[in-house]
Amino acid sequence: MTNKLTMKAARINANLTQEELAKLVGVTKDTIGNWERGLSFPSISKIPLLEKAYNMKYEDIIFLPIHNA
Repeated sequence: MTNKLTMKAARINANLTQEELAKLVGVTKDTIGNWERGLSFPSISKIPLLEKAYNMKYEDIIFLPIHNA
């Protein structure tokens, strides 16, 4: 059984800061923060980059629901 991790936990597990991950994925640090807080989701084109950065499969990453303001 594979452990599932939230985006923030996966980033920390990969020893990456938000800034480092943002550079790897090609987005801003603020975008990473929004993804981790469930304010937005990564586009489908960013998923392979996240998988590589986290060294995890997409299905093992927990994406928080988008919160309506």
